[in-house]
Amino acid sequence: MSGPKPTSQPPRLTRPMGGGGIQAGTGEKAEHFGDTLRTFAKYIRRYWLTIGVVAILAIASTIFAIVGPKILGNMTNYVVEGYVQHRRLASAGINFAKIEQLAWLLVGLYLLSSLFSLIQGWIMAGLVQKISYQFRQDISAKINHLPLSYFDSRPYGEVLTHITNDVDTVSQSLNQAMTQVISSLTLIVGIILVMLTISWQLTLVALVTLPLSLVGVGVIIKKSQKYFRDQQAILGHLNAQVEETFGAQLVVKAYNGEERANRQFQKLNKQLYGTAWRAQFVSRLTIPMTKFFSNLAYAGVAVVGAGLAVRGTINIGDIQAFLQYVNSLSQPVSQVANAANVMQQMVAAAERVFKFLGQPQEATEPDNMVSLPAVRGQVEFDNVVFGYLPDQTIIKGFSAKVSPGQRIAIVGPTGAGKTTMVNLLMRFYEINSGSIKVDGVNIKDMHRADVRKMFGMVLQDTWLFNGTIRDNIAYAASQPDDKAIVAAAQRAHVDHFIGALPHGYDTELNEEADNVSQGEKQLLTIARATLADPPMLIL
Repeated sequence: MSGPKPTSQPPRLTRPMGGGGIQAGTGEKAEHFGDTLRTFAKYIRRYWLTIGVVAILAIASTIFAIVGPKILGNMTNYVVEGYVQHRRLASAGINFAKIEQLAWLLVGLYLLSSLFSLIQGWIMAGLVQKISYQFRQDISAKINHLPLSYFDSRPYGEVLTHITNDVDTVSQSLNQAMTQVISSLTLIVGIILVMLTISWQLTLVALVTLPLSLVGVGVIIKKSQKYFRDQQAILGHLNAQVEETFGAQLVVKAYNGEERANRQFQKLNKQLYGTAWRAQFVSRLTIPMTKFFSNLAYAGVAVVGAGLAVRGTINIGDIQAFLQYVNSLSQPVSQVANAANVMQQMVAAAERVFKFLGQPQEATEPDNMVSLPAVRGQVEFDNVVFGYLPDQTIIKGFSAKVSPGQRIAIVGPTGAGKTTMVNLLMRFYEINSGSIKVDGVNIKDMHRADVRKMFGMVLQDTWLFNGTIRDNIAYAASQPDDKAIVAAAQRAHVDHFIGALPHGYDTELNEEADNVSQGEKQLLTIARATLADPPMLIL
């Protein structure tokens, strides 16, 4: 057998209990935006009808809101015309009945707009949660079909990131971007069309600054993206440093490393402060900039509109409505630019999720596999050749034979291949050539689940789960009774210790299981293995 596992294959990152770091999303752009967007569209095609209803409601709600200033302008025109006629002709004056009619119409439109917006938000919230639910279901199913080599070569926090950060980013961004884009584009097009019906001259004046505003917003968004990416990257380093320091408090205190850990935190925290400040400041420049161009357009419309009113080519109420539209135009422009940025983040997160879902799975096993009716326990390695990487063979022609009932010890220096042999025996990895047999049957001809049922394995790392001591021991069996659990604990010589605890077998293990000693943890894992009563035991 050759030396250590190649350094190009990252070691598996393990931890005794369920907690663990979650890497912050970087907010970067997707590598293949168009392809990912099409994949995402196919993924949610079952919800196209719901999305269509949301779009119709968003458009209807926006259209009703757009009509409001036009009606207000007509109300103003009735007031002005009535007053002028009363002064000139001494007539009845202002038509308050017509104004009241328009006022009720305006109230009705605003109520309908709010109602449609409310229904749209309710439907969208449910849609987003359904998509998030489906993503997590698919990720969970994928995890159970991935080979152990995938987890050995990646930090466990990377998978947690897909389930938490990436899925949350997709759902939140989708909820924000979809309705915002639909409403904002409808608002922009609707406002421009209504403005054209009022005065094409004023529309030209109002739209002169729009391209400048769009270009400015685009530049700011692009600049701020860099700072947001840096912010998320530094935040990830900071989270990792905090997790590492808290998880290794025993080592930190044993080597008086508190000051060193504090200096590292202060350095990262200072970097995060500076980058986050720049990101927030630059991103908020869109508000004063769009306001500036909006004010320019507002002033231009007021001046030109006054000239048109003096010449009698436009009514005062129309100018009032037009100014409201100009004032409202800057907001959807900024929203569209922001939605484009949010969409980039959403697609980037979706791309990472789809990349994970596309990882190669363990090969599907045929139904006609061999099943041993009874296991005697004869294990044979026959000229086994294996390497974690195709071009780096680390086990070359290894052969060994273990008889039923025999107890053997595998010894060797670190990296000699002891754990690798166990991984091959449990079919966590497939060998390159040769064979591994149990009772004369090649384990490649058996179902993986059947192979693993033949062995009970106690790892050097004591993996315990959140829950009671009873739950942790019972993990090895599907429906164990209390007698079997107590018997397993007695075989592992841990029953006395459990009985001395205030709640016995119902004692809850905390997040890091530090309410039991390291030796007691190891005994609990041995009890778990013996409960399954496997034909062979690996320690």
